[in-house]
This record gives sequence, C-alpha cells and structure tokens, in this order.
Amino acid sequence: MIAGLVGMGLLLALAFIGVPLGFCMMLVGFGGFAMVRGTDAALAMLGQTVTSNSMSYGFIVVPLFVLMGNLIYRADLASDLYRTSYAWFGRFRGGLAMSTIVACGGFSAVSGSSVATAATMGKVAFPEMIKYGYSPSFSAGTIAAGGTIGILIPPSVILVLYGIITESDIGALFIAGILPGILTVFGYLLVVVGLTTLFPGIGPRGERFSWRYRFASLKGVWPVMLLFFFVISGLYFGMFTATEAGGMGAVGALVFCIIRKRITLKGFLESIFEAGKMTAMVFTVALGALVFSNFIEIARMPAELKTWMETLALSPMQVMWLILAIYLLLGCVFEGAGMVLLTVPLFAPLVSLLGFDLIWFGIVVVVVTEISLVTPPIGMNAFVMKAVIPELSLGAIFRGIAPFWVADICRLALIVFYPPIALYLPSVMG
Repeated sequence: MIAGLVGMGLLLALAFIGVPLGFCMMLVGFGGFAMVRGTDAALAMLGQTVTSNSMSYGFIVVPLFVLMGNLIYRADLASDLYRTSYAWFGRFRGGLAMSTIVACGGFSAVSGSSVATAATMGKVAFPEMIKYGYSPSFSAGTIAAGGTIGILIPPSVILVLYGIITESDIGALFIAGILPGILTVFGYLLVVVGLTTLFPGIGPRGERFSWRYRFASLKGVWPVMLLFFFVISGLYFGMFTATEAGGMGAVGALVFCIIRKRITLKGFLESIFEAGKMTAMVFTVALGALVFSNFIEIARMPAELKTWMETLALSPMQVMWLILAIYLLLGCVFEGAGMVLLTVPLFAPLVSLLGFDLIWFGIVVVVVTEISLVTPPIGMNAFVMKAVIPELSLGAIFRGIAPFWVADICRLALIVFYPPIALYLPSVMG
C-alpha cells in the first residue's frame, strides 16, 4: 500500500512538471512493480504488456474511428448539420442555440472529439448567433457545453481507452453511451428554453422555414447520419464487433467524402497522417496506463482501499459519491482524458470490488469528464472557445457555461441513482 501511495504521488508530481502522461505512467508503473516484485519480474511484465497489447486486435478500433472522424471533419459536415438544425429549430425563441446543440450532438456522433466539436462549431455557429442578436456569453457557453457531448456519444476514444484498461466490452460501452448522450442533448435544450424564457433578450426568435425547405435541408446530412446508425445498429444487434464497426465507419466516411466531392488526395493523406499521430499518442498513453494498472494491482491498492473504506463504515454508494467528488476536484486542474487514464487503474478495480457494474462506471466517468471540460480553471472547451473568439473573456465564457454545468450535475445524479439509463440498451444487445 505504501509503495502504491508513493507511486501515485510520484506520478502526479511528474505530470505536473510536464512529463508526457504515457511515459509518466509507464515509468512509475515499471519502477513500482520492480520495488514490489523485483527488476526481472518488472522487465517481464513491461515486455509482455507492451507486446501483447500493441498487437491486440481490439486496439485497431482506435485508428479506425479516429480516421472516420477526420474524414467526416474534412467533409464540412458541421456546416450542413448546422443549416439543417436551424431549418427545424430556428423559429423558436433561442432556436439558434437549440440548433447549435443539436448540430453539436450530430457532429459529436461521428467525430468522437469534444475539442474538435467545440472548435468547429465555434467557427460555424458563433458568428451566426451574434449576427442574429444573441448574447456573446450565452452563445459561447452553448457551444462549449455542446462540444462536451463528443466524448459520450459513440464512437468515443475515451470509452475505447476505458474499455482497453478495464477489459470491458467496447461495443457495450458505445451502446451504453447512447441514452445518456440523448439525455444530455435534451437537458441542454431545456436550459436554452428556460434561459430564453426568463431573459428573452439573450436569444431571440429566428426565421420560420417551410416544410419543403426543412426536408430539403436533410439532403446534406442524411447519408452520414445513416452511416452512424448503421454502425451503431450493427454493434447493438451483434452483427459485427467494435473493430469491424470502425472499419466500416472509416470506409463509409471516405465514400461519403468522395460522393460529396469534398476531399482531395492531399486531404485524404493528411487525414491518414493525422489519424496515425493521434493513434501513436493514444497507444502510448494506453500502454502506460496498462503498465501502471499492473503496478496498482500488485501493490493491492484497490483491495486495501476497500478494507479502509469498510473501517470507515461507508456504504458502497457513499464510496461512489466520494470517488465522484474526487473526479470533480481533479477536473478543475486536469485535462479530461489525462484525468481518466490517471484514475481508472486505481478506481475501476475498487468499484468492481464494491459490486458496481464497470460498464455503468465507464459512462459515469465519461460524464464526469464532460463536466471537467467546462469546469474552471482548466475547462478545456472554454479555452478552445477563447482561442476561436479571442475578443471574449474567459470569465464571460464561463458565465455562459454555468447553467449548462448545473444541468450536467443533475444528469450525473440521475445516472448514478438510476443506472438503467446507461445499462438498459447493453442489457438487451443482440
């Protein structure tokens, strides 16, 4: 236990001074394992972990879904989604904000990245919202919050990493994220309705379009939405694995780009190289997390923590709330993916020992990570919005985010108190 605590402290110290997270976890995991079991055992563990996992069939899902997201991004889907959403929601008070949230949800569903969603939708939606008289703070807050959906609605790289580290079914994790993702969108829409009802000046009504125009607007987005539903349906009904789904998604995205004439050979090669760079980074971090997880297990930290919790006479649910409080505090200073990979090797075994479902815990962790993306002082999506809109202060952006943050906390409580929100669809998978 002492070795485990020293290792955790050293890991946090290295991360704070800027050592890349993957190398931090690999170094501390190897060193800690060597302290407990000896250098020869640590070398054997390191070699086996890196070799077996880097050649694992399951790991292929990462570059495939990253490539799918890159290709869809280059197809300029965000603009099409935004125009379609505005055609359907623009006539309502706060309709542009509603359109932004729906478009963020759609773009997230195929990009799997919160930062990419916030950056892209910031460029597309913010100028339009300002042009139609929306409050700058409210506009930026809407886009930053909408961007967080990217790591929950499948495909999600963080869910893939969580599945690899905990040896959970990645397909089941993807399916489990669907209902919480839909709940997120509806929660944000309710926030928009509430705010624009109380303060009409921040979000005026937009244009009213004919039904013919609304259905015509679907032409630009239905193929890629069909691709998304095909991939998710295949996972749900057991027609193919998550890795096969990634391959089909990537090929389908390429076909979509070619048909739309929105990709060149140069753009395709750039998408391949970007996917390669992202995959190398993800693999390094994931392998480091697996090495660190082996050290945590051999140091018996989860079992010792469970014993300590029992001496405090805490119920499993009280322990869960304590873990979530730690996540919310860490989210104030850590970037989302880094926070997940630092903590999952420690908390996931403890949660399993306490009798909680690891699929459910994965969704809870991602929801908390979403919240961390808009929590000061780090709030990655807020900084993305600041980069896109340099004339707007961070304070104004965080003020715009605040109502959506409250909605996120309510959603987190719902999922914790009523696990079927996350577990119902995986329980009836084909």
